[in-house]
Amino acid sequence: MTYLHASIPLRRAAGRRLPFVVASFCALLLAAPAGPRVSAQAAAPPKLVVILVVDQMRVDYLQWYAANYSAGLARLLRDGAWFTEAAYPYLNTITCAGHATIGTGSFPYRHGMILNNWFDPKTGKSPYCTDDPTVTELSYNQLSPVQGDSAKLLAVPAIGEQIMSRGGRSVALSLKPRSAVTLTGRTSTAVAWFDDRGGWTTSTAFTKEPVPFLKAFIDANPITADYDKVWERTLPLSAYQGQDDMKGEGKVVGWTSTFPHPLAVAGGKIDADYYARWQRSPYSDEYLGRMAAAAVDALKLGRGAATDFLGVSFSATDGVGHVYGPRSHEVQDVLIRLDRTIGALLAHLDASVGAGNYVLGLSADHGVSEIPEQIGGGRIASKAVTTALQNVLEPALGPGTHVLSSAYTNIYLDEAARNRLAKDKVLREAAMTALRSVEGIGVAYWGLDLATQSARESSDRLLRAAALSHFPGRSGDIIIAPKEKWLMSTAVTTHGSQYAYDQRVPVLFFGATVRPGRYVDEATPADLVPTLAAIAKVKIAKTDGRVLTSATAK
Repeated sequence: MTYLHASIPLRRAAGRRLPFVVASFCALLLAAPAGPRVSAQAAAPPKLVVILVVDQMRVDYLQWYAANYSAGLARLLRDGAWFTEAAYPYLNTITCAGHATIGTGSFPYRHGMILNNWFDPKTGKSPYCTDDPTVTELSYNQLSPVQGDSAKLLAVPAIGEQIMSRGGRSVALSLKPRSAVTLTGRTSTAVAWFDDRGGWTTSTAFTKEPVPFLKAFIDANPITADYDKVWERTLPLSAYQGQDDMKGEGKVVGWTSTFPHPLAVAGGKIDADYYARWQRSPYSDEYLGRMAAAAVDALKLGRGAATDFLGVSFSATDGVGHVYGPRSHEVQDVLIRLDRTIGALLAHLDASVGAGNYVLGLSADHGVSEIPEQIGGGRIASKAVTTALQNVLEPALGPGTHVLSSAYTNIYLDEAARNRLAKDKVLREAAMTALRSVEGIGVAYWGLDLATQSARESSDRLLRAAALSHFPGRSGDIIIAPKEKWLMSTAVTTHGSQYAYDQRVPVLFFGATVRPGRYVDEATPADLVPTLAAIAKVKIAKTDGRVLTSATAK
């Protein structure tokens, strides 16, 4: 089943379960290796909260490729609670926004992480969402210090820091700082991400010296140990759908568009290109899985008096998906290997923490569009957007660069243009009309119209989506959105729109007191934190998400 339609219901009947309707799918899940079953009558709340994020995992991956899952994903589907209709309700389905939503239980209008980067008219720069010039990176691999990352720009607390404030430990791991930092928040026992220059790093915002167990693990497991590995298909060719080289697919430096994909290349060396290939391979996910298991052991997570937190964001699906597309053999194989990585981590949690002593939520920060050339879509030229707007503004305001920046859906104007459009409704509507006339643009909104409660509660689904992504002071003066199947990017494919292929992602719960089943309740990834906190009986700050009681023990 594909999800290429914009209609996502705002409300669904609570407590409804979705029965299996495909016998072969049911048989597959029943055949998967069974892990320890968890009693719904656990005597005490679990002591470990786990959040797994699969970067760029559209919900279709749990359906299209289900026959290839035999370990972790299969176990979660069989023994967990899957909210099959879950979706992000907002427009900017981007990595930083999605991870912040998962980590805080709030939407971008509240947590402030509207994009990976946004334009600051005061400085003329586009800060990264976790940039913090007051701190520096702290390398585990002796890389030179650079400006650091923190949760300084996160406007509400994340689950990790809230658990720490109540005496627990918090660990967050990913290849990307925006994916790790937004899960743990301002404080962490251990948070780490991969520096593209070739090493693991953290920030002085979290620690003044390397965390000993991470240092020991990284020293014992150098990335260079994978140098001679070759990424081959895991299963026989017949297990993969479609062709290996489909229309529009891209290439990673040093690789072709078909298997095999060697990490080492002829005449190559361990350099930035090697690290780029490694990050876009299943080996990076496997490394994170082992690092997470090491954290569980070293810190004895889930075995103290207070509740602990573990967040892991697997990034390979995103790196591969942007280059090869969601129908590629590469994405299919990354998921096969990720299924096994998650399976190994679950088995480790069972053995070290106890099957009844942890509760886990899995989701994704966003989905992804199919490659436009494969589905009859198109691409919007950013220059066309800027030109259309300049052609309206210059006759009224005079020559000049009135469009300062176009950051995906967000357009930032100079002060003169902003002030004029705020007062002149006729000119403002002319600007909106000009933008809507650009091929591939679906809608255009004046930003101030989105910064209201009524807009966030609108029955107009697209207006509501744009409003839920709008954070005053960071969002653009004008917000645009593409038509279905159109991309506002030069990448092979991407995400960031209001359509189901970007918004619909997995929302699964597993572990202590979770009632297995398929549920069609209204749900969003913002529901992970309140639901997990309720199960673990951890008090948290107010969220936009809600406790999904239909999947929890009474």
